[in-house]
Amino acid sequence: MAIILMRHGKPDRQSSSRLTALAMAEWCEQYDLSLVCDLPPARSEMIARQADYVIVSSLPRAQSSLEKLQMQPQEISPLFAEVDLPIIAFPRWRLPPFLWLSVLRALWFCGVSGSVESYRDASQRAHQAADRLIERSHSGTVLLVGHGIMNKMIARELRRRGWQAEKHASSRHWSTAIYNQPFI
Repeated sequence: MAIILMRHGKPDRQSSSRLTALAMAEWCEQYDLSLVCDLPPARSEMIARQADYVIVSSLPRAQSSLEKLQMQPQEISPLFAEVDLPIIAFPRWRLPPFLWLSVLRALWFCGVSGSVESYRDASQRAHQAADRLIERSHSGTVLLVGHGIMNKMIARELRRRGWQAEKHASSRHWSTAIYNQPFI
C-alpha cells in the first residue's frame, strides 16, 4: 500500500504581461478554471496506473490532468484543492504573474492571508486530507491528482505520521511523490 501525490499538468493559462494586484486576482480566477495543455510523461502514466483508488481535486486543471491520464476518479473533493493566494492591493506595482505568484505566496507563508484560507487553516485541511488518504490506502495504493502547495503540505503531514518517502514532492507539472506505509 502506498500513497501517490501527483501534481497536475501544465495549465493552458499563461501570461507574460505585467499586471496590477487586482488584475492578478482576476488572473488567479481564470487560472482556477483552466485545463491542462500538455500530456503526461510516460513515467507519470506508469506510476498512476499502480493506483487502486483515485482521488482528484475539485479544480478543473486537476480533473483535466486525470482525463489526460485516461483514468476515472473514485472521488472528487475540494479537500485537496490548491490554497488560494491572498490578494493585497499594491496599486502601483505591475508585475508578471510568475513574480506575483512568488510574492503573494511568500506573504501567505508569513501569515498574510487577507480573505483567503490562512496557513494555519490550510495546514488543518492538509491534516484532514492525509487522514482521508491514509484511510483509503487500507484498500490499496491511492493516487491523488492535486496541486503543488497542498500536495507538499499533505506530504509533510504524511512524513510526520511516519510514512516513508520513496520519492519526494516536486513543483514540476506531472511530478509524483510516493509514500509508503510505516512498518511499525
